Amino acid sequence: MGPIRLQSHLKSLGDGLTVRRLLPAAEARAVGPFVFFDHIGPADFGPGQGMDVRPHPHIGLATVTYLFEGAILHRDSLGSVREILPGEVNWMVAGRGIVHSERTPAELRAAGHRLHGIQTWVALPLAEEEAAPSFLHVGADELPLIEAHGVQLRVIAGEAFGRRSPVPVPGPTLYVAVEMPFGSSIEVPPDHPEQALYVASGSVSVDGEPVDTGEMLVLPARPVRLRALERAQAVLVGGEPLDLGAENTPQQPRHMRWNFVSSRQARIDEAVAAWSRQDAAAFPPVPGETGFIPYP
Repeated sequence: MGPIRLQSHLKSLGDGLTVRRLLPAAEARAVGPFVFFDHIGPADFGPGQGMDVRPHPHIGLATVTYLFEGAILHRDSLGSVREILPGEVNWMVAGRGIVHSERTPAELRAAGHRLHGIQTWVALPLAEEEAAPSFLHVGADELPLIEAHGVQLRVIAGEAFGRRSPVPVPGPTLYVAVEMPFGSSIEVPPDHPEQALYVASGSVSVDGEPVDTGEMLVLPARPVRLRALERAQAVLVGGEPLDLGAENTPQQPRHMRWNFVSSRQARIDEAVAAWSRQDAAAFPPVPGETGFIPYP
């Protein structure tokens, strides 16, 4: 795969929060195991304002939240309650079913703040689609931090540049936050079958080709050199496509509908029906929450 240039499209989540959506796209349904990619903000909230994503369900995926600025309070149907701050990772495995909410913490809401980050979904391998749900928080000091040629690289998940994140990914994965001062450069090796660069702020060139804020470039299968055309924040994502079979082709493509991912369309139909009737056996409630987002 590559090189393919993806342009983000804006999607409102309500309450003044807008995201740039990159995946899935017609040109690339996924990059490695990443089947969904949202760039949140940057959004400025005044005192008393904030993010309020009511309880909603997932199956067949792991959600990955990473922030550049701000904070999000995560609650889920397992009873997890965890605030995520910049440089940290929230890794939530939906498996056979989980429900969670995402809100601005009370103190930050009272003061006003800026929210800026990335939310992605990693589809689970066939053998783990119906696994028990789980939640893991990894602190910033637990993630490998690499500094080279003025560039700062934080390995969010998977393996990159000879370092491995403690996040328990289900297969070969690339997810790295890249901070680049103006004029800095670094070479990215083709360590994974599929790799892409997304620019969250500023502008970067890839072998001389500019990539601006809100653009994703699926990288060719060779070493490429990144250079900061201005101060930039970016992420590298990718890995190995799911469940490769003969001739390195996926055995079972993933279906996506709303917040559900599965290798079987019938399984998604089941999840939609269960959520619509608020089946607590399939989707237990989130302690401390009363509302929910209906199936659209």
